[in-house]
Amino acid sequence: VVRLGEAKERPVDVRIICATNRNLHAEVKKNGFRQDLLYRINTMEILIPPLRDRKEDIPLLAEHFLERNKKKYRKGRLRFSVAAMQALNAYAWPGNIRELEHMVERAVILCEGNEITKNDMRFTQGQGMNESIETLNLEEMERKLIVRALEKHRGNITNASKDLGITSAALYRRMEKFNL
Repeated sequence: VVRLGEAKERPVDVRIICATNRNLHAEVKKNGFRQDLLYRINTMEILIPPLRDRKEDIPLLAEHFLERNKKKYRKGRLRFSVAAMQALNAYAWPGNIRELEHMVERAVILCEGNEITKNDMRFTQGQGMNESIETLNLEEMERKLIVRALEKHRGNITNASKDLGITSAALYRRMEKFNL
């Protein structure tokens, strides 16, 4: 490569890691993916089954995300209730690990006690735990969390911003962004 503003070529050693939820070999057959590109990137293929097929991983991942978010949001004594963990295991996880990660973070933010309950998880009620009630749209989720924090703290910006793990100034900017 040649750095911007230089004329000298420099050697680079690069590894590219790609991930997809599609069967690229089937996509090549349907002309949905370039065959030459598949052969260039497919040196090593690792197939990881979806989370719904690896139920034994759910408690470990949930605890990992809980520990990380307890530090982030300064909620040191937080833990999952037995019912919350059972609900996590019963859910289909169409969004895989990212959905689990976001659901745990949302539960940490919304939990008012020391124990995350099934209600803190925001699963769809009455639908057999097949899909989440929440959208996966990040801006909509951010808006809902801000509204929930403001309601919880009766409009107190300082307390709501602490609960959300952001500064008061950042909360004001987001409130302006969402016209709150």
